[in-house]
Amino acid sequence: MRWEEIDGQVCSIARALAIFGDRWTLLIIRDAFRRVRRFSDFQKSLGITRHRLSDRLSRLVEYGILEKRLYDAKRARYEYRLTEKGLDLYPVLMSVVNWGDKWACDGDGSPVVFRHLACGQPTHPKMVCDVCDEPIDAREIRPEVGPGVLKKIARGDDEIKGYETGNSQA
Repeated sequence: MRWEEIDGQVCSIARALAIFGDRWTLLIIRDAFRRVRRFSDFQKSLGITRHRLSDRLSRLVEYGILEKRLYDAKRARYEYRLTEKGLDLYPVLMSVVNWGDKWACDGDGSPVVFRHLACGQPTHPKMVCDVCDEPIDAREIRPEVGPGVLKKIARGDDEIKGYETGNSQA
């Protein structure tokens, strides 16, 4: 399978990676969370070529993660703002930060500390069960075939090979 076809998999991870899984896109999203909004500021922050940045920003707008807002009508200049869909990527970025701080740090400590404004303390967000609020990790989760696959099985779709036997792919 080619990378351009990855979004055709019956897998939420593959479909999400088709949108933001290249080497520049998550860094653009990171900068958007840092309130970088203008093309030139993204370019300065990332050192990315104009063509590649333009392509990635256009894709993020197309997928509804960023929206363009006119800030200078005279010169037709736009800035990029996270949409609700884009803001929902925050836990993804924080998970990557937590992993990077633990496993990809240079030994000097975390490059950024995140302070929770409500209590004023530095925080390390954690994943908890939305039902019982207990912390969760991979050893305490079992993926099961969900309704998106069950409907495809009922329709007889060919794209779900491997799921008919109860095999689950996260």
